[in-house]
Amino acid sequence: MGCELVVFDNDGVLVDSEPISNRILAEYLSELGHPTSYEESIERYMGSAVHSIHDSIRERSGRELPADFDEVFHGRVFEAFREELEPVDGAAEVLLALREAGVEYCLASSGSHERIRVALRKTGLERFFSRGALFSADDVGRGKPAPDLFLHAAAVRGVKAEECVVVEDSPAGVQAARAAGMDVLGFCAMTPRERLGGARACFSEMAELPGLLGLESE
Repeated sequence: MGCELVVFDNDGVLVDSEPISNRILAEYLSELGHPTSYEESIERYMGSAVHSIHDSIRERSGRELPADFDEVFHGRVFEAFREELEPVDGAAEVLLALREAGVEYCLASSGSHERIRVALRKTGLERFFSRGALFSADDVGRGKPAPDLFLHAAAVRGVKAEECVVVEDSPAGVQAARAAGMDVLGFCAMTPRERLGGARACFSEMAELPGLLGLESE
């Protein structure tokens, strides 16, 4: 294997949360007077930290989102997660394969630690991660596309940036990984391959990932 640490994004890579969260985000922004379709939400906000939503709305409308926007949005998302969220097909098998092969891995998400915990618990993936393997944009203050989160995860795990392979499904995530000096593989189940152009390779099924990481697939 050509790396020391595999760094997984969470939303859309391990848990199938993007359809849920972007549906809710589009509905909430529209409710607040910022008409947004589901497709627009995916294109503008998928993979980015929540502060980027505030920045985008401010730039586009000159208005601020409500002070309780994050709390209300996350509350609606968590409620839906507890009812609807499922793991990405094949994610558990990939994590098990890495564990059995002795390959180090961690999770680095633009979402909050609470969002990560809720998602992993509901999907049954929590068992694959120790507390020291979970990293959130909350830890660094700036989410993707800034490289801070990935660099922080690598530093805590004691691995050089160039020894990491990031698995991402959003343009913002790919940009962050490249800015951090890390190799990146693009998961294109929801995102067109051309939008993940900075990735070394793209794949649409989790069963393809072990081969791309240099492991023999089952």
